[in-house]
Amino acid sequence: METNKKMYVGVVVSDKMEKTVVVAYQRAFKHEKFQKIVKTVKKYKVHDEDSRAKAGDTVEFYEGAPKSKTKYMYLHRIVS
Repeated sequence: METNKKMYVGVVVSDKMEKTVVVAYQRAFKHEKFQKIVKTVKKYKVHDEDSRAKAGDTVEFYEGAPKSKTKYMYLHRIVS
């Protein structure tokens, strides 16, 4: 893995697929017009080669080359 990739941290929502987990990534930003903190949640399909991550785990993942139609994120490590 390259070191210049941006790391994301999220919570595993689903681990029912083979070699794939669904991770919810939450980010907060200040709205440009209303100056209010807005939170958004996006779900990513993350490639987990050894199927180690389970639902509820906090994981670190990164973006890479597309593995399938909807999967382009890769598991780096399980945080907790």
